[in-house]
Amino acid sequence: YFSGTKIRWMLDHVPGARQRAERGELRAGTVDSWLIWNLTGGREHISDYSNCSRTMLFDIDRLRWDEDLCRVLKVPMLMLPAPVPSSAEYGRVAPGIKGVEALAGVPICGSAGDQAAALLGQGCIRPGEGKNTYGTGCFTLMNTGSRSVRSISGMLTSVAWCLNGSITYALEGSVFNAGSAIQWLRDEMGLISSAAESGPTAETVPDNGGVYMVPAFTGLGAPHWDMYARGTIVGITRGTTRAHIVRAAMEGIAYEVRDLLDAMELDSGTRLPALRVDGGASVSDFLMQFQADILHRPIDRPAMVETTAFGAAFLAGLAAGVWSSPEEIRGLRRSEGVFEPQMDAERADGYYRQWQRALQRALKWEQN
Repeated sequence: YFSGTKIRWMLDHVPGARQRAERGELRAGTVDSWLIWNLTGGREHISDYSNCSRTMLFDIDRLRWDEDLCRVLKVPMLMLPAPVPSSAEYGRVAPGIKGVEALAGVPICGSAGDQAAALLGQGCIRPGEGKNTYGTGCFTLMNTGSRSVRSISGMLTSVAWCLNGSITYALEGSVFNAGSAIQWLRDEMGLISSAAESGPTAETVPDNGGVYMVPAFTGLGAPHWDMYARGTIVGITRGTTRAHIVRAAMEGIAYEVRDLLDAMELDSGTRLPALRVDGGASVSDFLMQFQADILHRPIDRPAMVETTAFGAAFLAGLAAGVWSSPEEIRGLRRSEGVFEPQMDAERADGYYRQWQRALQRALKWEQN
């Protein structure tokens, strides 16, 4: 997850690397700093605050590299990029760069981490608003405004963006396996022939038939952080069908997202009014409706699903004068569909409690 330990490993194991780093001959950073370094012809070694937050070396309150953390991890500070806001002119594209010759002289004006950009692209600019991206894993972020909330529930605290000198923080939770569960149904199990079949197949049965799946193929991320947990399917009977297992996998994704939101709301003391969604699995009407039922709140799916690119473009546009304030992004975002809760809340909570029992089996796998 964090790059500080990876930098330490390279310095310790690549012959001569530490000596070169201490002489100022090596640089280290995240993807944004690498891109900007190359686009400016090696003139700018910078990284925005949201990306700096993902190094394990950054003080997210003072917005600078932390001397104590760098000393503990033995990473020379002179290797690291200069921390900068998310929206500003960082430099210009250098002439003669192969493949982007036509962009020479164009200003580089925006930079943000993947999920932070998606949070902005979803228009979640007010404290208490949040989004979830359904990809191979799930990435849920909640805007906490000017408060850097320290989690007691296994969430990560990060800088979301810095605009006009104002810092916005976020709580983030990551589920390791979400869309990968659908891929598993298709590629390894052969229960569906395409990802698009998952929702219609799940709807051929009225409920999960008592079958619950915890897709912990590579351990469990937030809020459990158990790398030894393993995937679990419980409740199988002689009456269990292919459709029940497909449905259990789909529902398992929604339960994991509720785990994250419950933890975030406990940490922040704020109830999320609705959840904005994007990513590949968000196209499933079945999953989005079940997610709304399990969370007891609306699910808002946008017409523009490439929210990360949208958020990054908006940051650049702010610095370039295309837009004047973050509030404008709320007017640019359009909903493709809103899924309102339909299931009785007591019934939905009963399903979630049963899934929690299945979760305990997955967490106890190593002990067994």
